[in-house]
Amino acid sequence: MENGDVMVKLKEIEELLERLGKEHPKEIAAFSRFLRETLDNKALTTREKELIALALGIAAGCEWCIYLHTQKALEAGAKPEELIEAGLVAVLMAGGPALMHLIPLVKAIESFQKEHGE
Repeated sequence: MENGDVMVKLKEIEELLERLGKEHPKEIAAFSRFLRETLDNKALTTREKELIALALGIAAGCEWCIYLHTQKALEAGAKPEELIEAGLVAVLMAGGPALMHLIPLVKAIESFQKEHGE
């Protein structure tokens, strides 16, 4: 998957939330409030929460989640090794199918590293 493909998935998330925000404003507003409250730094840092979200996205087999939370974790200061380790924890908990979802994780890491010239 090329960088553009990763960006397409991220754009799809944005478009879905925009559409649902218009069609179901109360539900999306409630979800957004819950999201902001949950992601507020309390006992866990944003980096830690994004690593957890990434692992759950891998365990659930959600490519959109993997791309989004890879991006957010990197922005929060996570290192590629931490992303892979979070992915391996997901595999430990969810089994072999989760292992295959490390493919989009690796592709997302590579894509975001290219984007930032790393």
